[in-house]
Amino acid sequence: MKKLCTLLLAALTIMSCAKQEAQQTKHPKFAYDATIYELNTRQLTPEGTFRAAEAELPKLKEMGVDIIWIMPLQPIGKLTRKGTLGSYYSIVDYCEFNPEFGTREDFEHFLAKAHELGMKVILDWVANHTAPDSEWTQNEGWHYRDENGKLMVQYDWTDISKLNYENEDMRAAMKEAMHFWMDEIGIDGFRCDVAGEVPTDFWNDAMSELRQTHPDMFTLAEDEDKAMELCESAFDMYYGWTLHHLINGVAQGTNSVQDLWDYFAKADTTVEDYAIRMNFISNHDENSWSGDEYERLKSNAAVEAMTAFTYIIPGMPLIYTGQEYGNHHRLEFFEKDCIDRDDNCRMRPLYTALNDIRQSNPALYSPELGAPMVRLECDNDKVFACVREAAVPKQKKTNKVISLINMSDDHQDVIVNVGDYIGEYIDMSGNPVLLDEKYECTLAPWQYIILTAIN
Repeated sequence: MKKLCTLLLAALTIMSCAKQEAQQTKHPKFAYDATIYELNTRQLTPEGTFRAAEAELPKLKEMGVDIIWIMPLQPIGKLTRKGTLGSYYSIVDYCEFNPEFGTREDFEHFLAKAHELGMKVILDWVANHTAPDSEWTQNEGWHYRDENGKLMVQYDWTDISKLNYENEDMRAAMKEAMHFWMDEIGIDGFRCDVAGEVPTDFWNDAMSELRQTHPDMFTLAEDEDKAMELCESAFDMYYGWTLHHLINGVAQGTNSVQDLWDYFAKADTTVEDYAIRMNFISNHDENSWSGDEYERLKSNAAVEAMTAFTYIIPGMPLIYTGQEYGNHHRLEFFEKDCIDRDDNCRMRPLYTALNDIRQSNPALYSPELGAPMVRLECDNDKVFACVREAAVPKQKKTNKVISLINMSDDHQDVIVNVGDYIGEYIDMSGNPVLLDEKYECTLAPWQYIILTAIN
């Protein structure tokens, strides 16, 4: 009997460990310490081609980028086209290549190089609508139409026509097109445009089917309002739109550090803890329509501080095309408009350092392997102070990351109650820092301190 109980206990222990392992692999393993880069093929290089973009891949890899999100690369509609070159998101054929960027062979060469470097590539997928001159508009019932039979648009997107997901033939064709990119071309997943506008049951069905043969595919939903629903099974990551706007508000003086903490407290109750939030200070929409990050955040120092902020909070950081070069202007959306290219810009070393910190500290990993964020008590409401602590089982140690960020234009004296997190740390320059129960310092405008320890 004693032997039987021992065997049962051992079996239960194995089952418990297996369950823990299953919980730890809800997302592809590469996603937990990854940084994602949004590639705007048209504007990254003077040539604006896949071949030219390929030459940037080793630089991105060296900087610490793991996932390349490439904006739509299919041919763009000509009917009611906006501007000279048109919008990436007005797709005329889902399974062809826009000659503006190059050929299928060019893209496959780009993809092979990314894979050779150990990076994943996901494609921006536009499932909500097509161009009005897409062949799909000739299929009865595939698009919404008004009472006069005219194709329907959304918002001010006059260069698109909304798809009708009540039509099963259209749904099947959409899944078939997604299979083409996964099965034949070999991409690693999708970023799905206006994902909340497409019925969730379609995403659940399509992603479940694709994962049967591509279990490590990675998916990003452009949505936050329906994040809990979308990330239940279809998507790995969602957009942190609300946080992004709060970041702008803090830099502009219309929001506070307390607003950030209130947001995190609410987010913990509205989104499952395994869903990954994408943290960003820019993307293609924000840059072109709201202004580059220097315009919105008001200073170089604030840009650097908020960049660091996107790395130390739970989620996955995003780098948009040109941020590594310090691009300082709004990029045209429908015309050729290359980024400002400054190879000596300090942003590239900053991103490299932050990516190294993220990848070297399990506490900063994406949910659910990363640690929750705990607010540290401090005497200054202009300072964001937090700690994230995670076990490192293989080393039988604990990893701690303490971050202090002055979110103001003024010098701030601060006393932080370190509490149980006392000990020896190192700063971003590799210098040792000994933390007692109370840590006192003066932070310059927008200065940030990131301290790490494994002990």
